[in-house]
Amino acid sequence: MQGLADGYFVLPATIGDYLARHPHQEADPDHPAVAEAVAEAVADTEDRLALLLAVDGDRTPESFHRELGALLWEECGMARNEAGLRKALDRIPELRDEFWRRVKVPGTGTELNQQLEKANRIADHLELAELMCLDALHRTESCGGHFREESQTPDGEARRDDGHFSYVAAWEHGGDGAPVLHREELAFEYVHPTQRSYA
Repeated sequence: MQGLADGYFVLPATIGDYLARHPHQEADPDHPAVAEAVAEAVADTEDRLALLLAVDGDRTPESFHRELGALLWEECGMARNEAGLRKALDRIPELRDEFWRRVKVPGTGTELNQQLEKANRIADHLELAELMCLDALHRTESCGGHFREESQTPDGEARRDDGHFSYVAAWEHGGDGAPVLHREELAFEYVHPTQRSYA
């Protein structure tokens, strides 16, 4: 939960610090690959902002943000279960479709427009929220700060499943298809994972 709450503020400083400490080759701004990448990014951004402004619906970006946040808090928070995750996975695509039909962004894209900025981020959050719930549904164990209600010991402690989940997961966007899971197995040579008990 700290990552969710603080990541937005910590990440920009972390990236800047990393880039400052690690030498890298300077990119030539006139190189054709740089010019092509910048032009593509600008066009994609302009297209997306134009789409957000064109919807002219009847719901504020904030209303979508609150609904999505409440859904994730209830169904994909620190304690979650299969039924709640499936509920969230049913609702998020509906909410995303509703967002693109009903969001109302006042103002234009030619001046500072915080509502447009927020709507653009919420569009990304809707994609990320679905992936978070998919990953949480896939990982049927209790691990770290995330408690799967179906995976607990008789005395209510989180039950690990290191035989099936000792890997780092990275999900690849599947375009129009389903996301693809990539795994990197973890090897423990000295200290091995063990069942926690807070009793």
